[in-house]
Amino acid sequence: MSESRTEPADVLLRPLERLGRRTVATVAEFGYAGMLLFESCWFLLLGWRQGQPVRLRMIFEQMRQVGIDAIPIVSLLSFTIGVMLGIQFIAALGEFGAESQVVLAAAKSITREFGALITGIVVAGRSGSSFAARLGSMVVSQEVDALKVIGIEPVRYLVAPALIAMLVMMPTLTVIADFVAILGAGLYSSGPLDMSVTTYVLTTLQHLEPRDLWEGLSKSVVFAVLITLVGVSTGFSVSGGAEGVGRATTRAVVMSITAIVVADMLFSFFLNR
Repeated sequence: MSESRTEPADVLLRPLERLGRRTVATVAEFGYAGMLLFESCWFLLLGWRQGQPVRLRMIFEQMRQVGIDAIPIVSLLSFTIGVMLGIQFIAALGEFGAESQVVLAAAKSITREFGALITGIVVAGRSGSSFAARLGSMVVSQEVDALKVIGIEPVRYLVAPALIAMLVMMPTLTVIADFVAILGAGLYSSGPLDMSVTTYVLTTLQHLEPRDLWEGLSKSVVFAVLITLVGVSTGFSVSGGAEGVGRATTRAVVMSITAIVVADMLFSFFLNR
């Protein structure tokens, strides 16, 4: 009788227990990511005082991997998004006889929203997974422990250069994405609007305000921090050998994109009220 009474209680308590454990693990992950951010900033500003400076060579190498190598795929996707927006706005606004507003709608949508969002998703897929895979492999092969033994702080050597490179290159890629997307929208919309591409681009520049660019660039800075912290924290927490590295890489991409979309929603809510 006692066993039959405890079974329903176990059925009710087990989901709550799993929920509690996942909640504690999530809070711990946030705390660990915050600690990595604090230590990275500390090494960037004051690490040289203790003989642990962040090397410019490492920063430039990360900038090449994160930014320069990503320009082709970011440009391609941005151009595609620009053409798609041109098609959609021409079709939607044409029903109301408001084709003249296509330039304004495309310009603000691209600079405020799609430029930063597409760049963030692409960089999360490329660099976020790369951070997790590289650090995870180093953790599994005990290279991170070896760095500590020889007196090199892993956060200073592995995280800080990636963070500063992301903070520099994400806004740069966002500006490139904005320009290419506007060009793509202009190439499609110039025909239905009966204007040249040059006139379309000049009209776009006339309609844009500093706030439009600032909103997209501010999003890109936040996305850069999120991608870096998710990637490195996931990489440092790898366990279970090569299989664990694969799981961490997948998790880093999913979590980075999720964080980007949630942050973008919050930005859009508070900045467009």
